[in-house]
Amino acid sequence: MPKTGTKTDQSSNVSTIRFALAVSVAAALAIAAIWFLWAPPRANESLIGGPFALQDGAGRTVTDESLKGHPFLVYFGYTHCPDVCPTELARIADALAKMDGKAIPALFITVDPERDTPKVMQDYASSFGPSIIGLSGSPQAVGAVEKAYRVFARKGPIQSDGSYSMDHSSVVYLMNKTGGFVEALNLDRSPEETAKELENQL
Repeated sequence: MPKTGTKTDQSSNVSTIRFALAVSVAAALAIAAIWFLWAPPRANESLIGGPFALQDGAGRTVTDESLKGHPFLVYFGYTHCPDVCPTELARIADALAKMDGKAIPALFITVDPERDTPKVMQDYASSFGPSIIGLSGSPQAVGAVEKAYRVFARKGPIQSDGSYSMDHSSVVYLMNKTGGFVEALNLDRSPEETAKELENQL
């Protein structure tokens, strides 16, 4: 009759297996760490931003290429917005005014191209300051930019008088000189502090 292994032998086998697994896991983690440290960075880790072509109030086409070489801000909203958009645009304008003549372009892109023509957008944006540029375009062109910047925008119910509101995300995007996303700009501080951060991008 064959002999069965003792409890001591079985415990030894379990310990050996556990040790081998621990070594394998440690090796895998080490390889992953080396890859992370030495792998070349991707061009745009955030995947926010990209090519666009929209019109300003003078009928000129503004593209991502025409802005290359200059940092810029991007904010999405619409001219019928009751409070959030004008508040954010005013805060952007206050920060740009503190840059001592070095203000960077701030693009105000509509999420409501049905009502906001390029002329309407520019008339509205110019009331906040000369550095704020109102942009619009076809629904397809605007939709493409919204997608590139990961913007949420949705038309609300149409009221009896034909009016409607737009639900949309509210983020001020800071883009660098090459058109790459830097961060969602923090406006919950003094205009002077915001201006200083923007000057660091020049």
